[in-house]
Amino acid sequence: MKILILASYAPSLVNFRGPLIETLIDMGHTVIAAAPDFTEPLHEDLRSIGAISHEIAVSRNGISVLGDIRYCLNIYRLIHEHQPDLLFSYTIKPNIWGAFAAAMAGIASISMVTGLGAAFTVSDAPQNAKKRLAFSIARRLYRWSSSLNKCLIFQNPDDLQDFIDVGCLRDPSKATLVHGSGVDLSHFSPAPSVRKPVFLMIARLLRNKGVLEYAAAAEILRVRHPDACFRLIGPLDPGIDGIDSADLQAWVAAGTIDYAGAVEDVRPHLADAMVYVLPSYREGTPRSVLEAMATGRAIITTDAPGCRETVQEGVNGFLVPVRDSVALAAAMEKFIIEPELIDRMGTQSRRIVTEKYDVHKVNAVMIDAMGL
Repeated sequence: MKILILASYAPSLVNFRGPLIETLIDMGHTVIAAAPDFTEPLHEDLRSIGAISHEIAVSRNGISVLGDIRYCLNIYRLIHEHQPDLLFSYTIKPNIWGAFAAAMAGIASISMVTGLGAAFTVSDAPQNAKKRLAFSIARRLYRWSSSLNKCLIFQNPDDLQDFIDVGCLRDPSKATLVHGSGVDLSHFSPAPSVRKPVFLMIARLLRNKGVLEYAAAAEILRVRHPDACFRLIGPLDPGIDGIDSADLQAWVAAGTIDYAGAVEDVRPHLADAMVYVLPSYREGTPRSVLEAMATGRAIITTDAPGCRETVQEGVNGFLVPVRDSVALAAAMEKFIIEPELIDRMGTQSRRIVTEKYDVHKVNAVMIDAMGL
């Protein structure tokens, strides 16, 4: 078969879908991978495994009527050019507009929901009228597009249930659950445990990733443990939920946060960390947590959709309430006071990720759901 894979960010095709693309090609399928933000090295990476890569522009933030219609038509033109048998998409705009374009072209489509935000949870809906309207439109579009999909793949049960509850999935029999995007256990191998108090968080610098709570917890702990280090890796984000660069500079100047910016390879940073921390408000399944688990690191994350599935409380880490920096600091301090937890929980993280999140196991379920 010929399969078109549609993404909203080109690096994710290599970082998150590379093993899936390789497996599909090894099975004899032709893969066309399309996304915005390609660089020549990314084109080359995909060509080296036998895929065909295409640049296709999309605005990832907000609803732009003309821009989104143009995106849909560009997908349709890409389908007409390559004549794929199946379209596989992930993230909201490729999912919605890819389903519409595939239906117009008369081919099957499969969408993977890699996480839901406030637009799909009633309790998180903003009070701002403009945002409420935009989120209402997004839910209606998703309801329509999901009716066109052959199958929808979800990364955690909370997202699936919320999708059903807000009316975005009228036929739950279309749904398949997988354990996130999986992680390559050969690429992320166990590293020796670290006893010095170095905590690490990797994320885009967004409020909903819990960056403010991480900084607040660091401020609490530095008073009692001045030798502790709180590292933060990830790019600033210009979106409405982005962390103010002035706040980041203040944390760095005060010695609260050790900021490394965006990095190409997170493995050396994971190897230098004692414990991995992600106080996110909601995820599909956080890939950074899986990578930390594969490296043999204990985990502190939130009791929130997507995050809670990665931690067995007291076994490979601790769950804390969302937006609770005091509880986060208390969980982090446990590892400083009880260093014996570091080795035990890190070993359990590697066991859990091997049993549940091996990328090849996850991809096998996805390929089966695709009917390939």
